[in-house]
This record gives sequence, structure tokens and C-alpha cells, in this order.
Amino acid sequence: MTHSPYPGFKILLVDDEPAWLRSVSLILARAGITNIATCSDSRSVMETLAAGDVGLVLLDLTMPHLSGEALLSAIAEQHPEVTTIVVSGMNQLETAVRCMKLGAFDYFVKTVEEDRLVQGVMRAIRMHELERENRAMSDRLLSGGVRHPAAFSEIVTSDPAMHAIFAYIEAVAPSPQPLLITGDSGVGKELVARAVHRLSGSKGQLVAVNVAGLDDNVFSDTLFGHLRGAFTGADQPRRGMIEEAAEGTLFLDEIGDLSIPSQVKLLRLLQEGEYFPLGSDRPKRLAARIIVATHQNLSAKEAAGQFRRDLYYRLRTHRIKIPPLRERLGDIPLLVEHFLQKAAQELGKKKPTPPRELFQLLASYSFPGNVRELRAMIYDAVSVHRDRVLSLESFISAIGSAADIGSSGGAGVPGENLFKGRDRLPTITEAVEQLIAEAMERADHNQTIAARLLGISQPALSKRLSRKEQ
Repeated sequence: MTHSPYPGFKILLVDDEPAWLRSVSLILARAGITNIATCSDSRSVMETLAAGDVGLVLLDLTMPHLSGEALLSAIAEQHPEVTTIVVSGMNQLETAVRCMKLGAFDYFVKTVEEDRLVQGVMRAIRMHELERENRAMSDRLLSGGVRHPAAFSEIVTSDPAMHAIFAYIEAVAPSPQPLLITGDSGVGKELVARAVHRLSGSKGQLVAVNVAGLDDNVFSDTLFGHLRGAFTGADQPRRGMIEEAAEGTLFLDEIGDLSIPSQVKLLRLLQEGEYFPLGSDRPKRLAARIIVATHQNLSAKEAAGQFRRDLYYRLRTHRIKIPPLRERLGDIPLLVEHFLQKAAQELGKKKPTPPRELFQLLASYSFPGNVRELRAMIYDAVSVHRDRVLSLESFISAIGSAADIGSSGGAGVPGENLFKGRDRLPTITEAVEQLIAEAMERADHNQTIAARLLGISQPALSKRLSRKEQ
């Protein structure tokens, strides 16, 4: 598979010695840094920079015609967006300090070890990428609104908080930095990952891997792949998911379940931008955007020592928290219509008409399973549907009794004595009145829905309400 040149901007090597230019080009290429241009005449550097697309310059100091220090000053003044590293034959502290004051990002002596030079170039690349991202993000966020609504077609919502998230997604989608998606189970984290991938402009595919339950060996093999003979049973080489996602996006779901040894390997991958397939001593470059998701509280896991702090902070460069369905009840009618249409189409039925009480019933429920739970409810109701109007019975059955609703909302647990420990017990009349008042409020004062929540008939509820008013 051929990869795009890396990084996304040119690195210009400037030196009057062609042998040095060739040598450094090869050193960087071996490390996966391939977007390189060379220049042996210092007088043409500013013209090359004016043409654009150069983000980093590796600059020799001692050159004929125009010295490196003069070029360094000119670059800092006329092209402050370009990062410059000085690579000099002189190992002099005063010269290094002077260059840094003139705007150099780093200073290396030509005799330095190859690894140190490559690491310095990688630091400069990442710093330059972050600066570019921050400028692009600011421009996108300041422009306001969602510019590519088609990218979010799978996410059915009219909620303002969700649309603010969409605007943020548009801003961070082109970034190569990791993205952390959090939210309760069933809120649609993978749909968000797909939207990010669509907006990223990546040429490759999105590859999703659920890492929950993977031990360290399986995690390594799944992500990095292996060579033939790497371990017992490895009869054939296998590409890892990182390679499958090259030029695209690797989505790691349930990242909060990852073991500590696997966390270390993921951190190393993100820090160094390279990995070793099992059984290989030749590294491969990470050429995929990493998106991770979890329903767990990573901050709490990190505080408890169950998630590495350095990995947590590396992953949260860009963060999205998707609100649960109970915080965007206005989306329920839209989602019901959407899932009714899909369910009827997939089950080969005519789309049923929802009863007007359905939306009030659903709005009274806390949906611990979020959008996924609502979808399951609707598909179940459509599968047993007979008449023109959709029956409420399957929804009532799924939601359960008023006690179950209370427990899912955090008021207690099933079977818990709600009155235990109270100094004063309410009378039977007071308890019934409070229960009816709560049911009526949840049902938006619809007696049919309130009666269903209480497990009594609508006439029985009506009689109790009339008695209370007298």
C-alpha cells in the first residue's frame, strides 16, 4: 500500500553540501518522514518559502552567499509560520543561544546521533501540526454553525447541544491528533466517529475495533498484526487493524476496559507514531487517525490507578461528550419517526401511526439505554403491530412499572424500602397523593399515561383525582 507523503507540509533541507542533503534525506525517510525538499543555494530559500507549503526548515549555518544566521532572521521576520531547526558543524554554546534568540526551534550539531536528530524533527513536526490545527479550529469555530450537515445524516437530532457538538466535530475532524468520545452506553458514539471520519477528508477507511475483553496478546496482534512464525499457530502473516486503517481512521471502542500493559502499548504508539508487528524488528509508521470511545469515567479510573494518567492526557487532546437521551427529550419525536420508518421498511410493513400518548409516555422515562434502547422498543412494537395505530402495550411492558422507572432514574433500587429511616411515615392518603402527583407530572398531566405508570385504570385514577379536588 502506498502512503501519502508525511508530514502534510514540506520539510526543506538547506546546505551547500549535497552529501549532507542526501544523508539527512535518507535518515528521515527511514523514520517515515518523506515529504522532503532540498536546497543547496541559500539565495533561493526565501523564494521557495514564498511559494508556500513549507512548514519546517533544517538549516546549516556556514554557507556561501547568504549565511545561515541571516536566513534565520529573514525566515523569522517574513515567515513566522515556518519552524526552523539549525543543524550546524559548530558545537558552540554561544552560537546555539544566539540562534535560539533569533527564532530557531532547536539546534543540533551535525555529528549528533541520528536518533536524536529524528526525534528533534518529530517534535518540531508535532508542534507545527498543533499550531496549524489551532488556527484552523479557531477559524471554523468562529465561523459558527454547521457547514456540512450531510456528514451528520445518521445522527437524528434537533437539540442545540448536539448541534454545538457538530460544529466542534467539524473543527477537529481534520486534526491528526487523538479524539476521545465519551457518553453513556447507547448514545451513538460510533455514529459520531463515522461523522468525524467523513469530515476528515481521509482517503482510507474507518476500521472499528471493540477492545473490551481483549487480553494484552490479543490486543497487540489485533492492532499490530504479525509475521509468519511470530508465535505458535502463526502460519500466515496477518495485517493489523492499524495497517487496515492506513490513510483513514482507527476507532477503538470501550477504551476504558483496556488492561494496563495494553495501555502502555497504545501510549507508545501515540507518542512515537510507529509500531512493530509481532515478530518483526522493523517499525511501521502509524498512518491512521486514532479515535477512542468509552462509557466509563476515565478521570475516575485514572484517579483510582486503573488508567494511566499519561495516556489519559494524550487521548483527551480533543474531547466530545455526547449528552444522554434524557437530557434531549425534544429529540424523541424525531427519533420515533425515524425508527418507525426504518423498522417498517426492514420488516416489510406499512409504517404505523404512533398514538398521541406515546410521546408523553416516552418523555416520562429516563432511558438508561439511551437511543439504542428507544430503537429496540420501536422495532419490537412494529414487529408485533397489527392495526393502523401503534399499540402502547409493548412500550408499557418495556418501560415497566412506576417503581422501575424511579429506580432507573436514580431514586433507588428495585425492592428498596423508600420510607426506611424516615422519622415520620406518610399516611396512606399522603403517600398515594404524592405518587399520583409524581405520575401526573411525568405524564405531563395526561391521565391515560399517568394511569399506565401507576398500574391502574384511567377511570380509577380519574376517580381518585376527583376525590382529591372535593
